[in-house]
Amino acid sequence: MDIFDEKNIRPMLIGEEAEAFDDPAYLYELKLDGERAIVYLDPKGETELRNKRNKRMLPIFPELSELHRQVKGRCILDGEYIVLKDGKPNFSEVQRRSLMSNPFKIRLAADKLPASFVAFDILYLDGKQLTDLPLTERKDILRRTVTESERMAVSRVVDRGGVELYKLTERAGLEGIVAKRRDSRYYFDKRTKDWIKCKNLLDDDFVVCGYIRKSDHMTSIVLGQYDGAALVYKGHVTLGVSGEAFRRIEGHRAVPAPPMDVPAGHGNDLAVWISPDLVCTVKFMERTANGGMRQPVFKGLRDDKKPSDCIVIK
Repeated sequence: MDIFDEKNIRPMLIGEEAEAFDDPAYLYELKLDGERAIVYLDPKGETELRNKRNKRMLPIFPELSELHRQVKGRCILDGEYIVLKDGKPNFSEVQRRSLMSNPFKIRLAADKLPASFVAFDILYLDGKQLTDLPLTERKDILRRTVTESERMAVSRVVDRGGVELYKLTERAGLEGIVAKRRDSRYYFDKRTKDWIKCKNLLDDDFVVCGYIRKSDHMTSIVLGQYDGAALVYKGHVTLGVSGEAFRRIEGHRAVPAPPMDVPAGHGNDLAVWISPDLVCTVKFMERTANGGMRQPVFKGLRDDKKPSDCIVIK
């Protein structure tokens, strides 16, 4: 059985954050505010869309079920599904959809703000695995294989001018860029420094470990990340904590003690601790000298990552 039939791919991951730079050894493309996905397309058959945890996503994004009609061969593509709102990718809308389960509400959301898939890599075509080819060759094959439409596009790249492209994303209010080595191979389920993200606002994923209700009607989420096998305390986030995401946190299974060592103070003695099974995304301006975050904002829960994927950046 080949990788198309197995349908068990874990995608290659970005391994480094950096300021925007220019280097002829790299290609540059937009970093989209969506969720990563692997799509298996058979032009004589059907579309299979899986997130990073290999969960089938077509029940949640049914408008992407015809992507197989837009390729010229049986292929596996790596990319992101995005939702455009006011002309820009909107991560909150993607997260909101990803947490839905009611088919009627899903269809209403799909009609109002339909998702699209943006492909940036091709891993397999007509029985041949392409992961050992350099990125530039895979990009050429991708462009020849996909016929673009409203529901699927191919990510554009620039050969040079990474700094200028980054400045354009700043002016447009977009997330940033990704720099990828031109000669890089594709490694399943590996975090590699061949891919570097340069972002206007930083973000990171954390394990939700508990919550603290405050006297000013605000609620803080207690965050953790894994350092090896150990879950470690990473502070709180308060801004943006509300709505359906918090109701899900509040309803999650409570535990009698924190799932990690926590410092005294900071309201931690008043925390309600929960089983560390939920993952959230937090955006922030920059990291502080002690590894904390400046101006963190809670952006929502995500089901496409496991808690063990939330690791300390050193």
